[in-house]
Amino acid sequence: MMTPPSVSGAEGLTDLLHRSIPLTAAMALELQAYDVRSLSLKLPLQPNRNDKGCAFGGSLASALTLAGWSLATLALVEAGLQGEVFVAESTLRYLLPVWSDCVACARLAEDASWDRALRALRQRGRGRIHLQAEILLPDGRIAASMQARYALLAPGQAATA
Repeated sequence: MMTPPSVSGAEGLTDLLHRSIPLTAAMALELQAYDVRSLSLKLPLQPNRNDKGCAFGGSLASALTLAGWSLATLALVEAGLQGEVFVAESTLRYLLPVWSDCVACARLAEDASWDRALRALRQRGRGRIHLQAEILLPDGRIAASMQARYALLAPGQAATA
C-alpha cells in the first residue's frame, strides 16, 4: 500500500497531486482556491481535450473526483489527522461541452458535516463525507456536476478495506 506524502496545507497541494497521482501532472491541474468548505482546481483545456477539441469527459470526471479528494485530504491535514481518502461512490452528470479552460469546484454537500465525519474517523477509524463538485465555465455556467461520498480511513484501515 502506498501512503501519499504528507502535505503541510493548501500551498503544497498541487505538488502533492503531481507527485502522488501522476495523471494530475499530465492534466496540468493546479489549486486555484481553498477554504475549509470548498476547493477549486484549474483545468486547462489543451492537455485535456478530446478528438473534437472540447474537454475529454474522462478529464472532467477526474477533475471532479480530484477536487473532492483534495478537499477531504486538506480537511484531514487541518484537523491534525492522518488518514487515507478514497472516493466510495459518485454520480456524475455532463451538462454542457467544455470548449475552454475551466474550474473544478468541490464543496460540502448540504447535509454534510466535517465535525461528524472527523469524529467518526477519530472514534472508529472510519468516517465518510458527502461532497458536491461542479465544472464551471468561464461565464459561470455549470458544465458537469458530481455528487460523491468519500471514505476517510485511519492509517492501517485502508489495507483491510
